[in-house]
Amino acid sequence: MIRRLLDKVFGRKPRANAQGAQILPLDAHGIRRSQLDDCALKVCETLTQAGYKGYVVGGAVRDLLLGKTPKDFDVATDATPEQVRKLFRRSRIIGRRFQIVHVMCGRETIEVTTFRANGQKELEEEDERPTDEHGRLLSDNVFGSMADDAARRDFTINALYYDPAREEVHDYFGGVADCRKRVLRMIGDPETRYREDPVRMLRAARFAAKLDFHIDEATRRPIATLAPLLANIPRARIFDEALKLLMSGHALRGVHQLRAEGLHHGMLPLLDTILDDPAGERFITAALKNTDARIQSDRPSSPAFLFGTLLWPQVVKHWRALEAAGEKPQPALFQAMDTVLDAQRSQLAIPRRYDGMMKEIWALQPRFEQRGGQRPYRLLEHPRFRAAYDFMLLRAEAGEVPAELGEWWTRFQVADADERAAMLIADNGPKPRRKRRRRKTGEAAAGEVPVADA
Repeated sequence: MIRRLLDKVFGRKPRANAQGAQILPLDAHGIRRSQLDDCALKVCETLTQAGYKGYVVGGAVRDLLLGKTPKDFDVATDATPEQVRKLFRRSRIIGRRFQIVHVMCGRETIEVTTFRANGQKELEEEDERPTDEHGRLLSDNVFGSMADDAARRDFTINALYYDPAREEVHDYFGGVADCRKRVLRMIGDPETRYREDPVRMLRAARFAAKLDFHIDEATRRPIATLAPLLANIPRARIFDEALKLLMSGHALRGVHQLRAEGLHHGMLPLLDTILDDPAGERFITAALKNTDARIQSDRPSSPAFLFGTLLWPQVVKHWRALEAAGEKPQPALFQAMDTVLDAQRSQLAIPRRYDGMMKEIWALQPRFEQRGGQRPYRLLEHPRFRAAYDFMLLRAEAGEVPAELGEWWTRFQVADADERAAMLIADNGPKPRRKRRRRKTGEAAAGEVPVADA
């Protein structure tokens, strides 16, 4: 009776006959406590000292097994969110579909999750969590054991729990072996798991590209049939997953993986028009290679810049069409920008906060062709010059503009005053329209012969 009351109060749901984990010692996995982030280690120690379990979980364990340095360290525990919150002064509970705790440690944030109940139905009891007509989970705020939590995770390589106190890895589904074989394998029935959350299909493509893993055949098979379910996912979630893929440092491979699995229709439908056009494909390939190189060398990379490159081929297409219809170049460009941005709202939901930077970069592109008078000097002083210059270099690499244009601007930036003056060429940009001075009645303009009264 007391157990049932606790389950009702804390949302715990007992699971029958949970599968035991294979517990691997240090010499079987090679991950040492010293490799952990200090904040993650402190969170685990605080939890265990308070009588709870605390494990580093998921991607961090996977990356350490692969010899990579994790970017984030997540912690899993049997403590409820409220219990975790009381242990850490600088912490907060977030989330509605499933509550988690963010523990702040200096500038770092450690995500702490309570063990979640297994998402699969058992013979003894029905899964009471609400789903939509396609099987997608609408609520997942039910706590369980560590075995339940492992079964709920998507791929075997993400269902690994590292105990810092004993330097042991708890492996429920052969994730360590899959890491070594470099195979991505779904936990449970893939079709059921994809129906629960179709975003898992995008995650499969992203992990395969990021880790250079092979997708297990059983895991891949349902994707072609279930890919249309992504249409039922909020566009904001699709955007978040797209951002993770594009900013992973393996964006080029990820984009081709998406297309190979037929998933780009649900995430980046614009890839069809881009990659079927040789010029667009060259430009996007150059842009993704550039972004991957920057991220892999720990240099900053802007999402607005990257999405600006993805949308640029469509902007150019509309721009040229408007010019061919008789519209002047500058108004045609601005009209094309608005058309493309409005169209993508229903596809990817790129946040409007990126619009300003994308538009500025696009609008500056014609100005690079104006290399006479004071125009180059004024362009150098523009706040977005550097981003627009990098963008123009990608266009030159793809053959959209002459390579000589990129070389000229590269030299002009570092040249001294005399060299810059010598580099200027005839001002070939459009001249600003001057207002005509209104003349008094009967006043002739300079060089104009007055017409005699009839």
